[in-house]
Amino acid sequence: MAVYKHSYQAYTGPLTSTSLRFLTLPRYAYQRIFGSRIFLALFLVCFLPPLVAAVFIYLQHNAKALQILQIPINELIPIDAAFFQVFLYIQCSLGFILATLVGPGLVSPDLTNNALPLYLSRPLTRRDYALGKISALLILLSLITWIPLSLLFFFEAKMAGMEWLWKNIRLEIAIVTGAWIWMLVISLLAVALSAWVKWRPIAGALIFGVFIVGGGFGALVNTVLFTNWGSLVNIAAMMDIAWRWLFRGEGTPNSLPVWSAFAGLVGFCGVCLLLLSKKLKAYEVVRS
Repeated sequence: MAVYKHSYQAYTGPLTSTSLRFLTLPRYAYQRIFGSRIFLALFLVCFLPPLVAAVFIYLQHNAKALQILQIPINELIPIDAAFFQVFLYIQCSLGFILATLVGPGLVSPDLTNNALPLYLSRPLTRRDYALGKISALLILLSLITWIPLSLLFFFEAKMAGMEWLWKNIRLEIAIVTGAWIWMLVISLLAVALSAWVKWRPIAGALIFGVFIVGGGFGALVNTVLFTNWGSLVNIAAMMDIAWRWLFRGEGTPNSLPVWSAFAGLVGFCGVCLLLLSKKLKAYEVVRS
């Protein structure tokens, strides 16, 4: 049919709220991400540790099951702060692998193919675009970190009673806060590197490199200068300090003060946001 024979009229369907338009980007990103069977299999593997933890919690409160399995009760893992901290570490490690697979492909294709002007020509601002790309990782990582661990916490509370819940409510706060700090750090790092490095394998390798090089350089500074402040470039060390304080209410011996670890993580996120904002432009003007 010829073009002039078509009758066009304005779109009359439902409109997405202005404050939620950034969620359109994660929705389309997930269609591509979960189209990979390898990624889908890895994503499902991430739920195995919480299932194992749920079994531990169930056995802790089921004497009949322990008798059938012939497991002495004194050999069971105690359900305490260390229990949830270890499983948070496991889930965040698995999430780190997912972030290195997903993060490098979020922004680089748009910049490589000059698609960013098409996004910004629609009712999307730079803030919406950045928030949408970052949210794609935050939502994905939430599904395997604080959400399943929170379910484990309330499962233990149901088995142990309300007294245990109120006595250990700090653990739930630590789970949510610790997971979100880590998710923001890794998501901002992955998206920032995706904007600056257009080749996905290199961007993924650089995410590992930031942790490895930062840890090595921080250890070198600490050794040469006989100080602990070199750990400010070691993201893993700062996260360990933050988690230890959140879960146990104490700092790490012979390490950075707790406040400096939190300040270092906030500063790192700020640097990643600055790098991302430098690249998110509809057109880049090159001056000769």
